[in-house]
Amino acid sequence: MHKHNYHSLWLVALLILLIGQTSFAKLPARVDGQALPSLAPMLEKAMPAVVNISSTIRSRAFKNPLLNDPFFRHFFAIPKQREKQSRGSGVIIDANKGYIVTNHHVIEKADEISVTLLDGRQFNAKLIGEDSETDVALLQISADNLTALPLADSDKLRIGDFVVAIGNPFGLGQTVTSGIVSGLRRSGLGIEAYEDFIQTDASINPGNSGGALVDLRGKLVGINTAIIAPGGGNVGIGFAIPSNMVQQVAQHLADFGEVRRGILGVKMQDLTADLAAAFGLDGKKGAVIAEVEPNSAAKKAGLRSGDIITAINDKPVNSATAVRNRIGLLRIGEKVKITVIRKGRTRNFNVVIADSKRVDGGDISRYLEGAFLKDSSDGIEVYKVTRNSNAWQIGLRRGDHIVAINRRKVKDLEEFKQGFSWYKTPRSVQIRRDGAIYSIWLER
Repeated sequence: MHKHNYHSLWLVALLILLIGQTSFAKLPARVDGQALPSLAPMLEKAMPAVVNISSTIRSRAFKNPLLNDPFFRHFFAIPKQREKQSRGSGVIIDANKGYIVTNHHVIEKADEISVTLLDGRQFNAKLIGEDSETDVALLQISADNLTALPLADSDKLRIGDFVVAIGNPFGLGQTVTSGIVSGLRRSGLGIEAYEDFIQTDASINPGNSGGALVDLRGKLVGINTAIIAPGGGNVGIGFAIPSNMVQQVAQHLADFGEVRRGILGVKMQDLTADLAAAFGLDGKKGAVIAEVEPNSAAKKAGLRSGDIITAINDKPVNSATAVRNRIGLLRIGEKVKITVIRKGRTRNFNVVIADSKRVDGGDISRYLEGAFLKDSSDGIEVYKVTRNSNAWQIGLRRGDHIVAINRRKVKDLEEFKQGFSWYKTPRSVQIRRDGAIYSIWLER
C-alpha cells in the first residue's frame, strides 16, 4: 500500500468517526459557559393561559303560530335543525373570575361554547358579552387552578420587538410561532369597524383567532385576529388587536355585557401634508374637525370646525381613525381632555362623552328592544343585537335586513317607525337572511 493511500484511508476513517459522533451528539445546554437562548421557560408559563374554543350553532325555525297547525306546516318549508362547529382560541385574563377573551367571530351566534385547557380539562363557557365592532368577546368558566396571562402596555410596543403567537391552528392543538412586530396602528383594512392593529410576521393561521400574541416576558400584547393571504396560505402578514384595546373592551363587557360606546359629535378628516401646510403646521400630525353637530358633546364643550385635534388625555393622535378609536372606547359620561390647535395656539377642552346614536326606542322598543338598526342599500340593516334582549329572544340577529312590517314593505327606518303607527298591534316583521325571506313574530 502506498503511503499516500494509507494516509487517505486514515483520514476517511477519522471523518466517518467524527460524522457519526456529530449525528448522535446533543445540542449543548451551554456554550463557553453561557446558556443558549430559548423561549421554552417563558412558554411553559404562558401556554396554560391559552385555551382552545369550540362553538356550536344550531339553526331552528322561527316562532310562527301557524306552523303549529299540521295543515299549514304542509305548505311551509321548515328549516332543518343542523349543527355547525367552529374552532378558535382564547386567552385567560383573570384566573379568579375565570374570564377568557377571544374574537367575536369565533363564537358569533353560538348556542354552546366549549373551552379546553392545555391540561385537557373541558368546560362549558358562559358568554358575558361581545362586541362585533372590535371583534372582541368575553367568556367565563368556573374552574380551579387557572393560569392567566398578565397584560402588557401595547402602547409601548416598537416595530422590531420580538413576539410569539400561541393558538390552535387547523385544530392541531396548541402551536407556537415566533416573529417580530412588523407594523403598528394599522387601520383602514376593512376588517373591523374599529381598527388599530398590531401587524406581525409570526405565522397566524385559521384557528389562531382569539389566541395570544405575547412578548418575550410572556405578557399579552395582543389577540390574534386576521391574516392577509392572497394565495390562501400564510404570507407573513398577520394582525392582532392591541392588549390596551382588548382590556378596555373587556371591562365594558364585564360591567355591562356590551360596549356602551360614546361619541363626540364631530366629523373628522386626517391632517394631510397639504392641510398642514395650509394651516401653517408643517410636520404636525392630527385630525381636523370638519363639522360639529348641533347639541353634541363637542359643541357643548366649545370645539369648533377647523380645530385640529392633536391629543386625547395627553396621548398624541395622528389621524381621524385614531380619534375615533380613542373616543369609541370611552364610557358614556366619562370626562376626556382634548388638545387642539386653533389659529396656531394650543388649547385644551374638557368634554363629557355623550351616548352614541341608538336607533331603538319609542314604540319600537316595546318589540325590538336591544336591536340596533341603520339604513342600507338592502333594506334596514340589523348591525347589532344585545344578547338575551327582547329582539334576541324573538330571533333577530346581526346581519338580518328588515324589509317589511306585517308584510307591508318598508324601505328605510323612517317608514319602519311609521309602520308601528299603521297597526295598533303589529304582529310580525319580515327579514332577509342568507337570501331567504322569513317572518319574525313579535311578542308584547
